[in-house]
Amino acid sequence: MKAHSTKIFIVALALILLGAAAISQTVKRTSYGRGMYGGHMLHFFSRYLDLTDAQQAQVKDIMTKEKPVLQPLFQQLSQTHHQMRQFEESGNFDEAQVRALATQQSQTITELIVQKARIESEMLQVLTPEQKAKFQAFMDKHEERFKNHMQNQNQPSTEQKQQ
Repeated sequence: MKAHSTKIFIVALALILLGAAAISQTVKRTSYGRGMYGGHMLHFFSRYLDLTDAQQAQVKDIMTKEKPVLQPLFQQLSQTHHQMRQFEESGNFDEAQVRALATQQSQTITELIVQKARIESEMLQVLTPEQKAKFQAFMDKHEERFKNHMQNQNQPSTEQKQQ
């Protein structure tokens, strides 16, 4: 009887672990790669800019077309990040290998920046002049907030000034 209970417990534990692994993989897949124009941001801009159904379809078509170009770049970025972590955690710092990985990662980031600019340019062609102006105002405001945030990060706090 005890052996039977142990088997049931092991099977139940295995099912729970498999379920947790499946859920974690689903969560990673649905949130990975959403970026600036995927998922919730696309929905936000659709509402914020009051995109028509036709415009939304055009933007989705652009993203669908570009996904095969972007996906390998994100995978490359993830892979070099993982390799960098392995070097950091190994305790054997090899500057040449780290520099090679950093160079590879900077090339991948450069390509992502170029792709982002191209995609954004394509998407802006879908907008009306009024929507473009609204988008530009939003991005200007976002850029100003970022600049202020960076300036505040570089200034010593009141406590640091008093010391």
